[in-house]
Amino acid sequence: MYSKRTVFWSACLGMLLFGIGLITLGAILPDLKEKYSLDAVAAGTLFSILPLGVLAGSLLFGPLCDRFGYKPLMTTAAVMMFAGFQGLAFSPSTGILNIFIFLIGLGGGALNGATSALVSDISTSGKGADLSLLGMFFGFGALGMPILLGVLEKAFKFDVIVSLTGFIALAAAILFLVIKYPPAKLSGGASARQMLALFRDETLLLIAFFLFFQSAFEALVNNWTTTYLIDRFSVQQSSALMGLSAYVAGMTIMRLMIGSIFRNVPEKRLLVISFGILIIALITIVTGKTLFQSAAGLLILGAGLAGGFPIMLGFVGNRYPNLSGTAFSLAFTIALLGNMLINFSMGLIVEKFGVKTLPAVQSVELIVMITLGLIVFKKLKTSKPVI
Repeated sequence: MYSKRTVFWSACLGMLLFGIGLITLGAILPDLKEKYSLDAVAAGTLFSILPLGVLAGSLLFGPLCDRFGYKPLMTTAAVMMFAGFQGLAFSPSTGILNIFIFLIGLGGGALNGATSALVSDISTSGKGADLSLLGMFFGFGALGMPILLGVLEKAFKFDVIVSLTGFIALAAAILFLVIKYPPAKLSGGASARQMLALFRDETLLLIAFFLFFQSAFEALVNNWTTTYLIDRFSVQQSSALMGLSAYVAGMTIMRLMIGSIFRNVPEKRLLVISFGILIIALITIVTGKTLFQSAAGLLILGAGLAGGFPIMLGFVGNRYPNLSGTAFSLAFTIALLGNMLINFSMGLIVEKFGVKTLPAVQSVELIVMITLGLIVFKKLKTSKPVI
């Protein structure tokens, strides 16, 4: 018999690793550019490889977890991340470096999905609240890695710090190996018929496409906020990063609150409240006359976006408890496609109209998310799972 508490905290460690892995490349990019003499195009290539790895990991984890259980997948994913960190630190060429960046994405994407499905499986009630607590650890990883680099950069070279960080992943792999996890749900694996049936579930697809826009919204904040603030307020990059840190802090704090003091608030009500917070946040960012005021708006924006993934994934877990891994894989894969496609589209928009269009694009996304969210609420009342 497994311990729910132990399993939950091991999942939090996996999510922490995903947060570290996703932020590390951006945090050390100046060092990589200097080490390998990279131009802007080559640096952009590195950024495109990481999400491809995350996408592959998101696509594969579900069927593998449903067939073999969580232990083999999570252990292997953590080892991949360990190898990826070592390659990120010591690769002799950019060709080899690309392989290791893909490994970080592959392992991270698999851990992100597997830990979410795992927490959903062990949560008998309040799945959204537990998934919010899990998501909080992504924020810890994303905030912690830049702080770690900033504190240690005067004493150690970046490659030493990255290599040592990789040993956290190795320690996690050993821990995953010795912990008892819930058994595999499908000893024969998910059949092709079952997997195809998920694509016929309109409610599941609507949830996935809500997450398509949620993931894209988060990507727009992560990738374009700093540029937007520099352009609008004519500040240094270090000052503009304050706004991005405020956003991550807002999301992390709200996920803690959803998992604790708001735990018993109905999930549908929480999502409606989140929509209201997002509207207030966008108004604050657009009307703010100083960097500090816009940073306050970004803090609120992070709080408004905090509930999207945990609440919607909670709906998926409740709908498909016996096929949660595969259902989560579908949701995460579609979500990541949104992340990549809309972020690419934003690049084209910025090239033609400037980065000042960012709040307008985010407002359109919010309108789509509200519409999809209301349709999902209605469908959850009237539709049944297809399997």
